[in-house]
Amino acid sequence: MTKQVKVGNIFIGGGAPISIQSMTNTDTHDVQATVKQINALAEAGCQIVRSTVPDMEAAKAFAEIKKQSPIPLVADIHFDYRLAIAAIDAGADKIRINPGNIGSEERVRAVLEKAKAAKIPIRIGVNSGSLEKELIEKYGGVTAEGLCESALNAVKYAESFGFEDVVVSMKSSDVKMNYEAHKLFSENSDRPLHVGITEAGIGRSAEIKSVAGIGSLLLAGIGDTMRVSLTGDPVREVVLAKEILKACGIRKSGIDFVSCPTCGRTKVDLPSIASQVETALQPKSEELAKEGKFIRVAVMGCAVNGPGEGKSADYGVACGPGCGLLMKHGEIVKKVPEEAIVSELIQLIEE
Repeated sequence: MTKQVKVGNIFIGGGAPISIQSMTNTDTHDVQATVKQINALAEAGCQIVRSTVPDMEAAKAFAEIKKQSPIPLVADIHFDYRLAIAAIDAGADKIRINPGNIGSEERVRAVLEKAKAAKIPIRIGVNSGSLEKELIEKYGGVTAEGLCESALNAVKYAESFGFEDVVVSMKSSDVKMNYEAHKLFSENSDRPLHVGITEAGIGRSAEIKSVAGIGSLLLAGIGDTMRVSLTGDPVREVVLAKEILKACGIRKSGIDFVSCPTCGRTKVDLPSIASQVETALQPKSEELAKEGKFIRVAVMGCAVNGPGEGKSADYGVACGPGCGLLMKHGEIVKKVPEEAIVSELIQLIEE
């Protein structure tokens, strides 16, 4: 089990539930716009949010944003260690630094001492795009071994000053390298890990890459907090993160919708039925998720797997030629014609 740190009111590691993070993409100088986006992220299910602090004016704005944020706020710092110190003074719940670009050991030490005095954790972020030159030369390029060694060195350095509240991330846009780096690190350290696929991209390919990269780590028992990184609206990151946790069986909330891929045995328009049911249930799924509740709904197309899946779901339908058997908690409720399947199933669930 990994060690545990506390970010605001959220625990990371030590067996705590895997938390969902995201990052604002507004101009941090614009307090109103940033707070508005943080509220949207929190409403979607984000538990920890990060904002960049590129200069001292942004550090001042960060202080006001922190006052209005409904969830813990992390300061993202690059290049200038003085910005990290200013962000801590502004009330940051955690600081994110990259040892590859923050500067000399003395500067890193100054940030660690300030964070220790403020009793807040630091996330040490190692990215494939900013790996130290000496490690790139040592391993002949950016590799999983180089990413892991960079992170281990940073942790060891923090420990040398008695700083224990460390969260580590080693993100790459290469899914295989990303997995191997995390696996190596988890075998050599008990520090909590912030997992994700950096710069995953935009659209469907980015989502697939994120699901494969993050899901594989979570199923291997690796990861204490996570962020999906997608180009565009960060709310999409939170929605996908929740879906990944649900698919991995780690966080059960909302509605788990199951439908078969169809084959020659299917005698109803299952794609249309499944689509209508899933769309109609989306508001219900969001409502249940907010309440921390979970149900499984199965829409199946034939007699091979239909009855079994239908009975194992909370609600379901097993379709036959032009009809469907509605089921509730494993029991057959009634047989309905194809044209009534959607309305009858929705009504059954709503009741």
